[in-house]
Amino acid sequence: MKLKNALILLLTATIWGVAFVAQSVGMDYVSPFTFNGVRSIIGGLVLIPVILVLDRKKKAEGKDYKAPGDRKTLILGGICCGVALCVASNFQQFGVMYTSVGKVGFITACYIIIVPILSLFLGKKCSPAIAGAVVLAVAGLYLLCMSGSDHGLQKGDFLIMICSFIFSIHIMIIDYFSPAVDGVKMSCIQFLVSGTISLICMTIFEEPHIAQILAAWKPILYAGVMSCGMGYTLQIVGQKGVNPASASLILSLESSISVLAGWLILGQKLTGREILGCVLMFSAIVLAQVPDVILSRKTGER
Repeated sequence: MKLKNALILLLTATIWGVAFVAQSVGMDYVSPFTFNGVRSIIGGLVLIPVILVLDRKKKAEGKDYKAPGDRKTLILGGICCGVALCVASNFQQFGVMYTSVGKVGFITACYIIIVPILSLFLGKKCSPAIAGAVVLAVAGLYLLCMSGSDHGLQKGDFLIMICSFIFSIHIMIIDYFSPAVDGVKMSCIQFLVSGTISLICMTIFEEPHIAQILAAWKPILYAGVMSCGMGYTLQIVGQKGVNPASASLILSLESSISVLAGWLILGQKLTGREILGCVLMFSAIVLAQVPDVILSRKTGER
């Protein structure tokens, strides 16, 4: 892997890890649906100029360039991804209100382990490494969530677990549609769809005020421009020509970065028991990537 690509992916993971802090701070000003609605619309709008630049670049490289996939597939994929993203991100946003940034980062990252488990229902086999990762993740979740004064699963932890499960479905939807369409365009559509649904929920369940939204402009802009728009673009650039398994390992560092960001910016600390849980969960995340790394190396040797 080129050092440049690794640094770009590390920057992406950092942006996403710090985004959990922005989500937490945003709750001091606005409600979850309002925050996600505005940030997602901003994220979609930010990707529009990116799409225009990429299209021009591709057309300049080849006169016969044609965007992959038809418009109907692109729109359908964007809508399906947008609905899943909306459900997952709002469960996450509600969860942020009741638990620490570090916990949110690590529990959300469980999608790396949940995806291969869900794949079993599609007829795919589960490797020993995945089985071991599941055991480590369960142990890590127990230490991370079953701690504190109440010694039990808290409301925020439960909401983030649901969020992680829905994100796993979101990833599988992307995996289904992405080979047939332009990934950046589909992402733009999904942000706009997710934002629209969240804004509709905002008008039904919340009482938004322009003054509150303006007061939260910093966390909302960070989450919208940096996390959604810039983060996704950097991921596309960083992953170009890079082993997907290796890229996933670097991007999964967002969970560790979220802990550091929560500590440095918000002063949130984890107990020794919770830190051990984080270590076990990160080990599970790394172990879950082993089959892909081995497969990629074998493929590269041929």
